[in-house]
Amino acid sequence: MGFTEAVRTVLKQKYATFSGRASRSEYWWFMLFCLLALFPLMIVAFVLAFATSGGGAPSPIHYTVVIWMLFILAVFLPVISLQVRRFRDRNISGWWYLALFILSFIPYVVLVTAPVIIVISMLPGTEGPNKFGADPLRPERSAEVFA
Repeated sequence: MGFTEAVRTVLKQKYATFSGRASRSEYWWFMLFCLLALFPLMIVAFVLAFATSGGGAPSPIHYTVVIWMLFILAVFLPVISLQVRRFRDRNISGWWYLALFILSFIPYVVLVTAPVIIVISMLPGTEGPNKFGADPLRPERSAEVFA
């Protein structure tokens, strides 16, 4: 799966789909898209901020925060559903991701939960079908599910 196909799949076809599995390429291409999208947004925010700077105008950081928050709100649900599908590709329930996500709000616990999430996302998925669906890399083998 390439960059454009991954972005199109996550944003159009599986925007809020928590079922099924997501390959590593789908996950990491979409994360790269999110990272790359934040840089132009930051530039636009600074241009807007400095173009309107003057008496009583908000500082550039206000524009940056507002624009970043709008982007984060737009991709929040797709990122969560993609992460759950990535966990499922490893044959791990999405409820584990929810537990790690909630635990990450505890101070210093995020130093453990964030690397765990990243490592699980980096590991290859289970080969062939698992209890969460067909292998996203080899869907033709889906006929033998639990045979």
